[in-house]
Parts: sequence; C-alpha cells; structure tokens
Amino acid sequence: MDWLTAHRANVDCFRKEVVLRNSEGAEIVFVGERRVLPSCVISAIKASKLVQKGYPTYLAYVIDTSKGEPKLEDVPIVSEFPDVFPDDLPGIPPNRELEFPIDLLPGTAPISIPPYRMAPAELKELKAQLQDLVDKGFIRPSISPWGAPVLFVKKKDGTLRLCIDYRQLNRVTIKNKYPLPRIDDLFDQLRGAMVFSKIDLRSGYYQLRIKEQDVPKTAFRTRYGHYEFLVMPFAPMMGSFGDPAKAGISRKVP
Repeated sequence: MDWLTAHRANVDCFRKEVVLRNSEGAEIVFVGERRVLPSCVISAIKASKLVQKGYPTYLAYVIDTSKGEPKLEDVPIVSEFPDVFPDDLPGIPPNRELEFPIDLLPGTAPISIPPYRMAPAELKELKAQLQDLVDKGFIRPSISPWGAPVLFVKKKDGTLRLCIDYRQLNRVTIKNKYPLPRIDDLFDQLRGAMVFSKIDLRSGYYQLRIKEQDVPKTAFRTRYGHYEFLVMPFAPMMGSFGDPAKAGISRKVP
C-alpha cells in the first residue's frame, strides 16, 4: 500500500487498469486480463501442444530502441540522495565518531626509509597524483620523523596505483585480531537465496579519517616532498600491512 501511495496509483476496477506516475509525472498504465482475448493470442497449453507437434517456434524480445542506455541518475534512490552517490569525493570527509588508529608497540622509535628510485614516466605520474591528493585535502606537507617510500602498482586497465610501503611500520604496529569472515561460511549463508546485491564502495579508504595523534605515522617520502595522510591510505589495508610480493609487486630496491 505504501508503494502504491508513493507512486500515486489510480486503480480502475471496471476497466481493470492501474495507472502509476513516476517522479517526473509520466504515466505508466498496467492493463489487467480481459475475458475477450485478441485473436493473435493463444494459451500456453495450446502453444505447448503446437511445439510438441513440431511447428516452428520463435521467441521474440521487444525492446524500445528509441531509449538510450539507462543512467545511474535515473535510479530513484540515487536521485533522492545525490550526496551519497557522488562521481568523485569532493574532499576530506567530516569528523565522525569512528577514526582509524595506528597503535604501536611500546618503546617504538620513528622509522624513516629513503625513497625508491622511479622511472621518468613514474615520476610524472607521481607528481600528478600527489597534486590531486593535496587538492582534495587527503594529504598535507609533513615534518614528521617517520617516512615510508612509495611505489606504483599497475592496475588491470594499465593505469598506475600509488602505494605506500608501510612494511616497517607494520612490524611495530599492534595488529587488530578481529576475526575475518570465511568465504565458504558466507556462501553457506546465501544458500537458497534468489536475489543478490553488491555495493562497490568507491574510494572507501579515503572516507575514514586517521586519528590526529596518529597522522605523523603515515608520513611518506617522495622526490617532490614529504607528506602525511589525513585519511586512511589504500596501502595500510591492502598491501603495505602485508607482503607487497603477494599483491603483485616485484621491485628491486637499490
């Protein structure tokens, strides 16, 4: 009933019609079954008998070629909350109750590693990505005694992903022992389900701030300056807190 109310449904019992209206005011008419069927329509039972007798059968799917490809903005829930589905993150996220901490082992001293060598093409890409991160407020110049090197990992589409080598920081970090879910257990929970949904969180790491007192620990060194992250970088969760070799990184460091 709430769904019919939201779409301003008009039910005509005599004509067996239901008229719905979308957000733009366009009408969609659903016509119910009538007693007098058109001569071009046959019952499913008769169609099945004709198929069994060997009559040629064709399956046609009618589409409206005048309409273009559906856009994300055409989805009602997306148009209702445009701030939740932006094309790109406009800047640093607001302060929230949950922040990303980096807890170190007692007595840990700052660790600083010289930057890795890069090819000219990588240096050009590094400068562009650093400027983009600075413009969005994700990183800022740093004077922290900490410093990790950076490197690039090629994506499937051929572009380069900037990764920070936080392996040394990882060795002195108190690990989170929260148990990760098993994939096979998740599949068992989905057994028997008919409808599934998937949400791909774009730039999810950049939507979580780092605790202010832990920001200096994220510092990294480049040829173009010393920076630190104000938001959770990609590397601590995916590559740097593990083994870069397992992430497809193969690099000789001079």
